[in-house]
Amino acid sequence: MKSKVVTREEALEKIKSGQTIMFGDWHGEFSAEEIISGMLEKGVTDIHAIAVSAGMPDQGVGRLINEKRVKSLITTHIGLNPVARDQMFAGELEIEFSPQGTFAERIRCGEAGLGGCLTLTGLGTDVEKGKEKLTINGKEYLLELPLRADVALIKATKADTAGNISFRMNSRATNSTMAMAADWVIVEVEEIVEVGELGPEEIDVPAPIIDMVYERTGEKRYLCPMWQRRHTQMGRRGHRRH
Repeated sequence: MKSKVVTREEALEKIKSGQTIMFGDWHGEFSAEEIISGMLEKGVTDIHAIAVSAGMPDQGVGRLINEKRVKSLITTHIGLNPVARDQMFAGELEIEFSPQGTFAERIRCGEAGLGGCLTLTGLGTDVEKGKEKLTINGKEYLLELPLRADVALIKATKADTAGNISFRMNSRATNSTMAMAADWVIVEVEEIVEVGELGPEEIDVPAPIIDMVYERTGEKRYLCPMWQRRHTQMGRRGHRRH
């Protein structure tokens, strides 16, 4: 079986300026940080980003926003990133807000090849501006269009060499959905194992969906940074008690 394991440089060959890129990094906690570092080094710009949030200035897609590499962002909120807020008000970053459930469903529509979804959420708010409305059985709905990307850049805990991937706990977040809604799927993982070492119940996204797997070389993060810090602190306190 062909290995999908690549170097960071090989992964970066697929990422170019002007692309639509999905970032499955929640608020930056579950992000492909080493590949994002490579994007900054490569000079990738004019990114049309799709992400749950604008991340934080020092995490995930927020790092690219901080360096003004993102041209537009479809997201559910930007409250954790004051840089994104300032760029939006200055007209430097085009932002489309999408309620979180609608956001996930739009990606699922992109995954399934559907023309969109109908929802009541957002009616009578700024969310409905510029969107088509349909009346069905006397009830009005917003038509929300599907979301797809040129590249999905996602983060997983483990992968085997064939490209089957596994998430730890809530790190799955939007990663598994985004993996199905992009033309090219790149996964940064903490650990790569041989085919057969992942049990069927551990595989969250099967190999045929994944195009490239990159194993990070820095500190391993089996928990999100916030929980990793807390876990480390608790361990130190326990050690002092003994």
